[in-house]
Order: sequence, then structure tokens, then C-alpha cells
Amino acid sequence: MSGHSKWAQIKRQKAATDARKGQAFTKLGREIAIAARHGGPDPNTNFRLRLAVQHARDANMPVENIERAIKRAVGGGEGSQIEEVTYEGYGPGGAALLVAVATDSRNRAIAEVRSAFSRGGGNLGESGCVAWMFDQLGVIEVEPGKMDPDELALYAIDAGATDVKTDDGRVEVQTDPTSLDEVRAALESKAKVLSAEISMVPKATVPLDEKDALQLLKLMDRLEELDDVQKVYTNAEITDELIEKYQRQL
Repeated sequence: MSGHSKWAQIKRQKAATDARKGQAFTKLGREIAIAARHGGPDPNTNFRLRLAVQHARDANMPVENIERAIKRAVGGGEGSQIEEVTYEGYGPGGAALLVAVATDSRNRAIAEVRSAFSRGGGNLGESGCVAWMFDQLGVIEVEPGKMDPDELALYAIDAGATDVKTDDGRVEVQTDPTSLDEVRAALESKAKVLSAEISMVPKATVPLDEKDALQLLKLMDRLEELDDVQKVYTNAEITDELIEKYQRQL
């Protein structure tokens, strides 16, 4: 499992208890609104909305906030004004970065993203400069519990997974995006599913030395703190030890 997967786990744990929970709820609300606008207000027939609502529940977002976001979207409110755009660039050590944004002002979003790249030792690039380095996949993280990880991996493949990786007592399952919900449901009958999401997974990773790795993690944090930024993806391979060192420096 890549170092970036470890980083993603830490970010999720932090989001659950962060003092900036209000910002987290705003980002989750935008994802819900966009999903409802594009696929309709019923989570039973709108997979993206179902996934967004599940993420909101995992973060303990109040039910009324979830319902309000859906109503705003279908009623021509906030959700109808938000655009999705992905910015691409390079971080320290030449690591590729994809920055997924949901914004009601492209001018504000690109100015803030460009500033974060510049201050963090990176460069904002042209559209398409790094997107080809990533595949859009469903990613499910599972805690096997008493089940043998290798047996769980075989079960996941039988359920429709395209790849399975095991590390440090956890299992990362990759799927075709359209199979994510089905595979997740199958795995929930066998083990504890920690997360399930559509993610941009690098086709190959780039190892970084300590200086570049710590600088990249700081840049990713700076980007993720922007209100318009939903998610940040990288192809950097960063060791768990360096991620933990960065966490201690915060």
C-alpha cells in the first residue's frame, strides 16, 4: 500500500475530529449538491449521491445538513452554481499533483491554487500535463479483523475487484468505478469497511527524498485547506516514517 494511502488515512482520521469541521462539512455539502444536481435527489438511484451521503455520515455531518444540500441542488440553489474543475501541476521532486476543485468562482479558485503551488515549491501546469499518469478507480480500504487477509483478497477478487493490496493488517481493494458499490457491499458482509471512494490512482509512483517528501506533504496540506479544493492526488511514493515525521512537526 503506497505512502499516499497512509496519508489519506491520516487525513480522514483528522477530518473526523478537526476543529475545522465546519469547512469539512462545507466541502461534503458541495459534493452532495453536485451529485444531486447531476444524478437526481434519490440516493437509491444515484450512486454518486449515495457515496457522498455515506462520506457525510462517516464524518458525522448532521442529517439536516445533508438534506439541505440536496434540496438546494434540485431547487436551483447553491448546487446549481458550483462548477467542478481539476487543476494539474508538479510538486517538489517532480511529483505529479491533481487538484479536484468545486467552486462558484473559477477566478478565485485558480488564483488560490496557483498561489499554494508557488509558495509550496511547485508549479501549476497546463490541462492534461499529469492527468494521463492516473487512473480513475474505486478504492475500498478494509480491516480484515479475524479474517485472513489473503482469504479476504480472494473474496474481493471473486466479488469483482480488479486488484488487492495488503499492508500492515489492512487491505486495499481496487475496482472499476462502476463496481465500487457492489464490491463494497460484498466486503461489508465479511469485514469492516473503513472507506470506499472513487479516487485517482497513479499508474506508477515516484519516490522522493526526505526534504522533497516533507515539502510535498506541506504543499498538499496547504491545498487541502483551501475552501474550494475537494481532494488532492499525487503519484509520490512517501514512506510511512516520513508521513509520521511530518505529522509530528505540525
